[in-house]
Amino acid sequence: MPLVTFTSDLGLSDYYVAAVKGALLSRNSTLNINDISHNVKSFDIVQGAYILKNAYDCFPEGTVHLISIDNHYKEERCFLAARYNGHYFIGPDNGIFSLIFEDPADVIYELEVVEGMLTADIFALAVNHIATGMPFNEIGILVDEIEERITFQPIVNPSLIKGTIIHIDNYENAIVNISEELFEKTRQRRSFKIYFKRFEPITKISKSYADVAVGEPVCLFNDTGFLEIAINKGKAASLLGLGLEEGVHIEFE
Repeated sequence: MPLVTFTSDLGLSDYYVAAVKGALLSRNSTLNINDISHNVKSFDIVQGAYILKNAYDCFPEGTVHLISIDNHYKEERCFLAARYNGHYFIGPDNGIFSLIFEDPADVIYELEVVEGMLTADIFALAVNHIATGMPFNEIGILVDEIEERITFQPIVNPSLIKGTIIHIDNYENAIVNISEELFEKTRQRRSFKIYFKRFEPITKISKSYADVAVGEPVCLFNDTGFLEIAINKGKAASLLGLGLEEGVHIEFE
């Protein structure tokens, strides 16, 4: 059965997710549809990209990844189909593709959108095209440029990294845009202090949440390779007052 993942900001309290799945299955009843998340904050392509970017390559090559986030980003909407790293991606041209892909996609096509056509039907046609093995170059019109979205990047100098919280997960752990690779490259085996809000700095990178007592803050690099601020068995974002786009900086001694 052709594998399809589905990531959206549609939520699960309405009929929207079911309507899209219904359109997909009506077009091709053999599809194996796997939900990644439908709890992406409304219109938040940064959060959606972070979630999908860290999940898509857990699926076999050839999987089709359907993205339905901020579809109505402008009056004249545009939807894309891309092949990247052995996978296929379908979604709106609102900048989210540039956040998911670390390198240029192999190829990107603009899907045909007929006036009055429902978004679910646009998705269903494109997914079925790929799932049934039709030539990918016939899915739409080849494009060279897509909407770009610039993300927050850390500021680095020999004694300091200034980062930003880019994601708050379901456990209210705060993920910072500082990778372990960047940290170690800048650190050069020096001691360090991690500052956020007005709390006492953290001077240790832990291997697990249990490295500290229950209720204590902890910093570690998560399985995506990014710095994470957490509380052992607690909610760091609420208890520490951390929010998206807040600054976190590391000083090296």
